Amino acid sequence: MVRTGSASVAAGPTLAVVAREAGVSVPTASKVVNGREDVAPETRRRVTEALDRLGYVRRPRFDAAKSSGLVDLVVHSLETSWSGAVLHGVEAAAHDAGLEVVVSAGLTRNRAGRPERGWLDKLTGRGSSGVLFNLAELSPAQYGWLDQHRIPYVLIDPVLEPPAGVVSVGAANWQGGVTATEHLLALGHERIAVVAGHQRKMCSSARVAGYRSALAAAGVRQRPEYLRLAGFDESTAHRRTLELLDLPEPPTAVFVCSDSMALGVYAALAERGLKVPDDMSVVGFDDLPEARWATPGLTTVRQPLSEMAATALRLLVRMMEGDHPESTRTELSTRLVERASTGAPRG
Repeated sequence: MVRTGSASVAAGPTLAVVAREAGVSVPTASKVVNGREDVAPETRRRVTEALDRLGYVRRPRFDAAKSSGLVDLVVHSLETSWSGAVLHGVEAAAHDAGLEVVVSAGLTRNRAGRPERGWLDKLTGRGSSGVLFNLAELSPAQYGWLDQHRIPYVLIDPVLEPPAGVVSVGAANWQGGVTATEHLLALGHERIAVVAGHQRKMCSSARVAGYRSALAAAGVRQRPEYLRLAGFDESTAHRRTLELLDLPEPPTAVFVCSDSMALGVYAALAERGLKVPDDMSVVGFDDLPEARWATPGLTTVRQPLSEMAATALRLLVRMMEGDHPESTRTELSTRLVERASTGAPRG
């Protein structure tokens, strides 16, 4: 299905550069480029002059009849149920749009950590009409290449805050952290720990911020020793849980920022002869299949991964057709799924 070859696209100013030159938003500049009527005459004049002055080359509008019918999906790994849920959502939406999906795991990088130019050559060579990046940490060079080659792209749950004008889809992580913590507070817990991912990652920091906000709203003291970073790694979460258990006053409950890390928490508690939820309540985040398979079943915050992926594909199709979403950040709601891993604290 994947064709090889080469293609060259002249570099030039991006639409974001044009918008900045004209003093308008990227969606407004996109409307002018695509001949939309809902733009004030003076605004249209400024954008048109900026387009001419900068030598912006309009990307041909997406034509399904002439298109290769391919979009690329770049995932962090193909070995996780997370990626499986994302792939399911993308494939379903792509089928509805009459597109095929080329899947690859990560972006090839050289020993210096810089992206290999060969990946972009393959992308343009097979004529892909757009790209979805899942959990990607793109470099400035990669953003620059995509913009210069006029390749539409959307980020699914980006690792870091994307540059201005970049379209992304994610979950309501802050609200999810609030919901998880409020659930434990409602059960009577006050000694609530959090096992987080990476401090610099958007989703992790937002979930921790939600946890802190819920504690503050309830008038519960935040204990610095109750925050442990585990890098979204199950074995590291296991070690961090043992550290929490060794505190002079260990927590009675823990909010874990991913279901995979929650399995590490379970293992640490079992190692110490402790039971969930009798000795410690546990709330996860994601609602992956592992949450249902765990014993006892894991109470967790569900983020709609397949829906996020399908939304990203639909946004990408709009961009391929020459439209640019008014809002560059789309957040889908999270909700608590109660199972058997939470209960009232003892005593």
